[in-house]
Amino acid sequence: MDQNRTERLRERLQAELSPTVLEITDDSHLHAGHAGAASGGGHYSVKIASEKFAGLTLVMRHRLVYDAVHEMINKAEIHALAITAIAPSEQA
Repeated sequence: MDQNRTERLRERLQAELSPTVLEITDDSHLHAGHAGAASGGGHYSVKIASEKFAGLTLVMRHRLVYDAVHEMINKAEIHALAITAIAPSEQA
């Protein structure tokens, strides 16, 4: 697990989306040997709740997350990102 990369991901999401919940799981070990893993980019799952998601469609919420980490994606630090994005009012 690349702790520095995970922390950079956390910092970017916190700075851009001010989440009330942010859970990041590094799933890279599950993808060892697959073609996308050859770039060295990590595979992550993110659960995030942010007021900025209120009233937005799922696609728009995902766009905000991708916009927050686009630099990491462009530099191939992130290969895949599975996103669960909710507004705090939607939490069970």
